[in-house]
Amino acid sequence: MDILPYIYVVTVAIAAALAALTIWSQGAPVLKSSALVLAGLLMATGYVGFLELLGRPKAAEVEWAKKSLEDSAVIAARMYEGKAIYLWLEPEGMDEPRAYALPWSMPIARSLHQAMQQAEENGTAVRIRALLESNQTSDELLFYAEPQQPIPPKAALAPPAAP
Repeated sequence: MDILPYIYVVTVAIAAALAALTIWSQGAPVLKSSALVLAGLLMATGYVGFLELLGRPKAAEVEWAKKSLEDSAVIAARMYEGKAIYLWLEPEGMDEPRAYALPWSMPIARSLHQAMQQAEENGTAVRIRALLESNQTSDELLFYAEPQQPIPPKAALAPPAAP
């Protein structure tokens, strides 16, 4: 998120200038028109900022709907050593997948890698336990492979019909 903090700072500066002009303008037409221009700039930078957010993974720490991430399916994952672990999750009960970025952690990366290998061997999917558990220890596996579904029982063979 290289440009987003700068867009935020510009938006806050415009909002502060707009508030100051609104407070100090006693009816001077130049100040009032300046406030209108600043309001337009604020709207434009807010729009650009929201567009910049689209498609970016959200830091897992800022997720406010924490309960929705419990036991989610991992659609895709990419690990960049020393930087971050990027996840594309499909939370239960949500229509659309969500993208998240976890800070780099060797135990978490190892847990994800082991779960991906086991899921590939089993032919199942990878799932994640409560992503935002604050009491998560490094020994506890955060990711796991879904268990294989049992083979359905065979239907009982009916005796051949008599001619």
